[in-house]
Amino acid sequence: MATDQAKSEQRTDAYEQFEDRIERITNVGNAAGILRWDQEVVMPEEGTPARAQQLSALSSISHELLTADETGELLEQLEAGETTESSREASGEAASSDLAEERQAAVREVRRKYDRETSVPQELVEEISETTANAHPTWKQAKEEDDFEQFAPTLEKLVELKREYANHIDPDADPYAVLFADYEPYLDLETAEQVLEQLRDELVPLIDAIDDSDVDLATDTFAGEFDDDDQEALARDVLDSLGYDWGRGRLDTAPHPFSSGTQFDARVTTRFEEDDLLGSLTSTIHEFGHANYTLGLPDENYGTPLGESRDLTVHESQSRLWENHVGRSQPFWEQFLPTVADRFAELEDATPEDAYEAANQVYDDNLIRVEADELTYHLHIVIRFEIERDLISGDLAVEDVPEAWNDKYEEYLGVRPETDAEGCLQDIHWSHGSFGYFPTYSLGSVLAAQLYAAAEDDLGDLDDRIEDGDFDDLNGWLRENIHQHGKRYTTPELIEQATGEEFTADYFLEYAKSKYGELYELEGY
Repeated sequence: MATDQAKSEQRTDAYEQFEDRIERITNVGNAAGILRWDQEVVMPEEGTPARAQQLSALSSISHELLTADETGELLEQLEAGETTESSREASGEAASSDLAEERQAAVREVRRKYDRETSVPQELVEEISETTANAHPTWKQAKEEDDFEQFAPTLEKLVELKREYANHIDPDADPYAVLFADYEPYLDLETAEQVLEQLRDELVPLIDAIDDSDVDLATDTFAGEFDDDDQEALARDVLDSLGYDWGRGRLDTAPHPFSSGTQFDARVTTRFEEDDLLGSLTSTIHEFGHANYTLGLPDENYGTPLGESRDLTVHESQSRLWENHVGRSQPFWEQFLPTVADRFAELEDATPEDAYEAANQVYDDNLIRVEADELTYHLHIVIRFEIERDLISGDLAVEDVPEAWNDKYEEYLGVRPETDAEGCLQDIHWSHGSFGYFPTYSLGSVLAAQLYAAAEDDLGDLDDRIEDGDFDDLNGWLRENIHQHGKRYTTPELIEQATGEEFTADYFLEYAKSKYGELYELEGY
């Protein structure tokens, strides 16, 4: 019979083998991420056929490594040792309990992925990967030509593939709930629905009150035409101001801004439109929030779940915190407006109050989600959530998406798209097969407010620091309470660790009512 020491050594050896294997899988995935970044940023237009095959091959390799018998055997061996390890720690015989907890967390995360991916045939994984790679240029052309029918067959195929995918994972579950769990595995769909309903129920009256207000904000502060090169220089200015690490990042443009990478290489993309300086600026700040989170992950845990971000609700909380709670605040404009005026002489007479008002105007006649204000944004999310849930359930046919989309915009926002390009073709996500993704945008906004309130509880009021251009304390708080933990905690655990409370929409709604009640001089807010 093996001694306790021998058993411990076997477990340590098993964990080292496990870690090596997971690091290899992660590196294959990260290589695919660079290819996707290249496809959306710099790849020649005719490169898609080869890129689709390349991504499919990497997806297949990753799937094979993760679902191999060896991975399952290592998981079983490590899980069998958890009870013994815990009892040894309790008696003081083992090493650091933190180390044991971190390893258990890594095993938990890989086990979840292993169970899901072993449920899905490899042929289906490859087909989804190749279909999504080919879908991107199809969607792009359909949007450019305002022709949903070009994209409809691809969308229909993706819906079918994703239904099949969900059915393999859990044939007894709501397929949309299965897909949602790909992006947010630890906050269930019921929680997402409750939050979205609460936002809809409480924001609609607030938006209506704003619409009835006689207050006129300085909405034309950033009106004009602005050169792309000058806008890029300003985007670099704001990234400098916020503390972006250029040694581990870069700025590029993409039709749909995004951030991707690792703690060693976290890239930002934005877009420039000559008549939308404010939009490019807030987009850049938003993507900085994503990249900043990625850069805050621990270097020493690269390649393992402990060096990866905690899913999309938390990731989106970081981008929305920097974009809205920092980038749309009056202290930020007190600090940053002189830099804007240096780049664009036509704004030299604007005041920080003007810039603050322009950055926070509410307009419910906007059709484009990424251009939406902070409040109506969530109605854009509700519309997408309802449509894709009906698509996956089979209650909505693909051919009926444009009409359903337009009807919901008219119902919720009082405006009807005249083209598919500004309607159901505006987002890139469905071309990625990302059904279940959209709710995390609103969940992230809600969490951003809860985290910002907790940071102020710990650090004191942040306005003076922001006005001085000092973001170190806020970023340090986020590093300590969110970034450094990787996937050690589940989402609810991480939120409670950081804030001392369960996940709640109360902070966001309090913040929204206070901020916009003051801006628009609303009684009762």
